[in-house]
Formats: sequence, structure tokens, C-alpha cells
Amino acid sequence: MAVDEWHGYWVIPSTLFVAMVLAVLPLPVVLQHWRPEWLALVVLYWAIALPHRAGVFTALIAGLCMDVLEGALLGQNALALIVITVLALLLYQRIRLFTPVQQSAVVFILIGIHQLLCQWLQTLEGAGARELTFLLPALTSAACWLLVLPLLRGLRRTFQVT
Repeated sequence: MAVDEWHGYWVIPSTLFVAMVLAVLPLPVVLQHWRPEWLALVVLYWAIALPHRAGVFTALIAGLCMDVLEGALLGQNALALIVITVLALLLYQRIRLFTPVQQSAVVFILIGIHQLLCQWLQTLEGAGARELTFLLPALTSAACWLLVLPLLRGLRRTFQVT
């Protein structure tokens, strides 16, 4: 491979790593239910922006890493990330045409699906069912999308990730 083909390859793994770090950083008890799904946001961004570079395999690897970091049932986050990534890949051309606020609404729905799948798998595992507070990260993730979108777009353009 030519050197130019490797230009910017480190950006996607680096952003996924930062998202995983943000996902496991300790938060005060009051804010724990409001923690955005950083990894899902980053995976969704790359799946929408560069569907030929970041897709289901990226979601699988990132999800398995997140399962190990959280000590969750192996495959729980991977399955949830794969499902929302497939949905994003099916709709990426439409999502790109939306305004950032409209994209935020789509992200809210996708992260909500992610949260529902994770909660369902935790319930099957034997954890007690929680009230609807498990959907709060979908709200904060939708709000954070308005910050993540220009940040990752700027990184993609600065380092010419194609």
C-alpha cells in the first residue's frame, strides 16, 4: 500500500478509544443516570460519515471492548451497537441530508434502541428491571450529538480521513 492510503487511519481508532475512556470515567452519583453513550455516538458518526470505513465490524470490536471494560455480559454492547449501526447504515444517506437538530432526533431514537436492547439483555441475565431512567442517556446523547458532530467532522477534515 502506498503511504497516502494510510493517511488518517489512526483517527477512527483514537476517537473510539477516547469514547471508551469517557464511558468509564467516574461520575457523581447524581449524574450517573445521565451519562451519554459516548461510544455509540462515535460509532454512529463514523458509520454515517464513512460507511465504507466504519461499519458493523467496527461496532462489533468496539462493543466487545466496551463489554470487557464494563464487565458486562460479553456481547451485550456489541449486539446493541451492531443493531444501531446497521440501522444507521441503512439510513445514512438520508441522515446526512438532515440538519444537526434533525440528526439529533434520529440519534435519540437510535440510542434509545441501544438502551432498550442493553436493558433487555440485562433483564434476561437476571438483573432486576429498572424504571424508565435507563432511557435518560438517550436524551443526553442526543444533546451531545450537537457537540460531537462538529468536533468529529473537524477531525475528519483536518486529518483528511477518507
